[in-house]
Amino acid sequence: MVTRADWLEAGLTVLAEEGAPALTIERLTERMGLSKGSYYHHFKGAGGFRTALLEYFEAQFTARLIDTVEEKPEADAATKLKRLLDLVLADDAKVQLEIAVRAWALQDAEARAAQERVDHTRTQYLQRLCRGLDSKQVDDPDRLARLLYLILIGAEQVLPPLPSSELRELYAMTLRLATGESLLD
Repeated sequence: MVTRADWLEAGLTVLAEEGAPALTIERLTERMGLSKGSYYHHFKGAGGFRTALLEYFEAQFTARLIDTVEEKPEADAATKLKRLLDLVLADDAKVQLEIAVRAWALQDAEARAAQERVDHTRTQYLQRLCRGLDSKQVDDPDRLARLLYLILIGAEQVLPPLPSSELRELYAMTLRLATGESLLD
């Protein structure tokens, strides 16, 4: 039996591959090989699907990552930051999805609000981690957090996107410059 999550995963795939305009009932039912009845069983039309898809994106690519890092609350901030980086850089395919959601946010108020929540939550979490770094050389942990996040967004926007190995090196260099320590080694 096809679940709501199956529909949402298909939606994320369509979004990443073809962009928000492709998120039609016809395109999704074709991809899933199912009827519109199955779609309507889980969602109240295209608007309901898009709302659910944005919530699912937020849950899977922000809340779930933070929750995974926080499974070990006793870990120090540097360990948590390294764990977060490992999770973020584990899936190069996710880059296309991130780009698609940002492009959608430029065209749609609901997507924009979701992207703003995602950016806010991610930045707040990074700030919390940077404030906890055991380094007396971090002058402004909140700005360091913002810089780390902007490096990720920028790396996703250049064409071709930076490979995760190069992005990891950039993060290591940035943290070394900011803290005087090799936090990611």
